[in-house]
Amino acid sequence: MTSSDSPPVRPVTRPAQVAGAIAQLAALGVLGVAAFSLLFTLLGVGIGLVFVVGIGLVVLVGLVYVLFALGWLETERVEGLYRFGLPRLRPRSSGRPGFGGFLRTLWMQTIDPGTWRAIANLAISTILGWVVVALAGILVSGAVLAFAPLFAEASAVRLARTGIEVPLAWAVPVGIFAALFSAAALIGLGVLHGIIARAIMVPSREAQLAAAARMSSQQHAGAVRAADVERTRIERDLHDGVQPRLVSVGMTLGLAQQKIDADPEAAKALISEAHTSTKAAITELRQLARGIHTSVLDDRGLDAAISALVARSVVPVHTDVRLDGRCSRDTEAAAYFVIAEALTNAAKHSRATEVRVVARLREPGTLWARVEDNGVGGARVIPGGGLDGIVNRVLAAGGEARIDSPAGGPTSVEVSIPCAS
Repeated sequence: MTSSDSPPVRPVTRPAQVAGAIAQLAALGVLGVAAFSLLFTLLGVGIGLVFVVGIGLVVLVGLVYVLFALGWLETERVEGLYRFGLPRLRPRSSGRPGFGGFLRTLWMQTIDPGTWRAIANLAISTILGWVVVALAGILVSGAVLAFAPLFAEASAVRLARTGIEVPLAWAVPVGIFAALFSAAALIGLGVLHGIIARAIMVPSREAQLAAAARMSSQQHAGAVRAADVERTRIERDLHDGVQPRLVSVGMTLGLAQQKIDADPEAAKALISEAHTSTKAAITELRQLARGIHTSVLDDRGLDAAISALVARSVVPVHTDVRLDGRCSRDTEAAAYFVIAEALTNAAKHSRATEVRVVARLREPGTLWARVEDNGVGGARVIPGGGLDGIVNRVLAAGGEARIDSPAGGPTSVEVSIPCAS
């Protein structure tokens, strides 16, 4: 690997960054203590009440998401100060429905390395914050001490936060030294904070490459699986729909050929029937092609394509689509497939009377969509099924899918797909 392959090292010593770090550390010296007090309180209460009607388990689940919230805030704080290019921390999801899926999601969230890196950085920043608060007190006290001969009446003046009694004759040099030392230490801590944050929060080049390789493998596996599911669906639709219709057309034309001399009227009726069946077969082929990729998606975008889906739906659909721009062709195609498949499942299996489709372009460059019906629920991801196709299609596009379908409903399908996938 050459040096040109390495990501640029972001500076952490700019005056504005150092000043911002000192100010934030001073705040964390107070707020960080409160945050960790809350965490340890929740942990203690959760463990203490774990056998009391399961109350402790609820508290521990809450602790997991409080950790995530603090990790998210710390990541945003560091990124806002240094612009390291850190990915936004997002809740983890297994993408599986039901209670088992929830437990897996909870476990994935508990061991999320991004959250724990942020919590570790917050802990160190809190400790540095204590020191910053103490040094700030010494800095102010030193400045006051330097002017003590002008107003002090006692023979000695105390340097705050140290307990040191300074004779009035030494007040000026000691005060200046204390103020300069504290200022230099504060600047050093501001720089140290940036170095530590970069070391903890920014993944190494090797870790980035390993993560990229894992993501590439997952996308490849998802693409292969999605293609296999799609091929199976096309074969099933052809075998169950178009193929029997075309066989029927061939048999009808064969009968018409036999009757064309002896009974022309009957032959005409058979030809007319074959013509009608042929048009129906063409319609089915068009619908099949539209299920693979719709031309309106390329021509007018996802908003128009969703409107076309809604117009054909047999279940009433309420849409809330707010897309201010376009994403890549693969991203829009994946989102279209998800919405189309979810509407099809709602019509065929859920016994729903209403479906809601929501789509947004979210920062940073993510297409988010959610389809929810008021049906009976109980949907499961079955290999080769429609929901399996949704998960793999989204995974192939580099996104995440979450399917929630408890018994009794409702069923919701939620996906987030990078716009530049």
